[in-house]
Amino acid sequence: MTSLDSYRTLGRSGLRVSPLSLGTMTFGEDGGWGASPEASSAILAEYLDRGGNVVDTANTYTNGHSEKIVGDFFATRPGLRERVVLSTKFFANLHPGDPNGGGAGRKATISQLEESLRRLRTDYVDLYWLHGWDRRAPVEETLRALDDLVTAGKIRYVGVCNVPAWVAAQSQTIAHFRGWAPVTALQVEYSLLQRTPEGELLPMAEALGVGVLPWSPLRGGLLSGKYVRDGGAPADSPRAGRMSGPTERDWVVIDAVARVAAEIGVGSAEIALAWVRSRPSVTSTLIGARTPAQLRANLASLEITLTPEQLTALGEPSTPSLDFPADITAGPGPMLGFGGASVDGVELPVWPMLLDSSARY
Repeated sequence: MTSLDSYRTLGRSGLRVSPLSLGTMTFGEDGGWGASPEASSAILAEYLDRGGNVVDTANTYTNGHSEKIVGDFFATRPGLRERVVLSTKFFANLHPGDPNGGGAGRKATISQLEESLRRLRTDYVDLYWLHGWDRRAPVEETLRALDDLVTAGKIRYVGVCNVPAWVAAQSQTIAHFRGWAPVTALQVEYSLLQRTPEGELLPMAEALGVGVLPWSPLRGGLLSGKYVRDGGAPADSPRAGRMSGPTERDWVVIDAVARVAAEIGVGSAEIALAWVRSRPSVTSTLIGARTPAQLRANLASLEITLTPEQLTALGEPSTPSLDFPADITAGPGPMLGFGGASVDGVELPVWPMLLDSSARY
């Protein structure tokens, strides 16, 4: 069993984070489906009281209201802000008509941070995330602006979200050779219903020393246990009513999760979260809640350790179809170089297309 205060080191850094991070996209009712400021504060307080130390928000969450709710919470609790890892994101343009109101150019990067700091009522953020890939901004410009912000003491660490693996790898390589602040962490959508990051993103992060924080580990609620075959979409919130229902392939995975949950005697959400947390590349999993009860259900996943048999029961029906060259690198690729020898405890047969090892030209 893992506890919320069983901290882990984030990537190749000295920053320690909880195994579950509190995402605050649900903070604020501005979109018609989130939590009120009072409920949000209760969720924050319970998460922190249990030992959690990562609070994740973004400038675009409820149009900045999420950041304000978080900032107001810490402003009334002197000294607590220093005890947490506070993170926010930039990229989204909150100023219609202003081409420099968002994106990842130097002007936009700095001005968005200043606005976030004002809403968060703090002098710095611990982790500043690029929220998306700006194809129009040179990566060197973005990285240098972020390095300047680290030097100025306004941010502590740099993260990237929702970017292709080659963009993250390019960024990390440039930062390394320029001596700039490195990419410490990566946010990706990852769950039993979204495993395609296993093709490029997760191996890249592991190889480059980047910590991984999956978002939407319940796939927008599809893995929460609320969806039942022939039962329609849950109507517990306006947001759920606007989402599309599961596909037949989704149902196969949802049913597998439900079977393992019934076997253990817990909810489907706990199983789905426990599976994500068990993945070797994952440092901390982002969870969200609209009520303290939902938060407690998510935190209960820390008490679950899945057996090898249960991991197989979940993994087989959710195995993704990955882009080229995933099949080659996972299968025949290593056989080309092993020559039938045992390397690092792995033994593979001789490449079958080697017709005659004695006939070499």
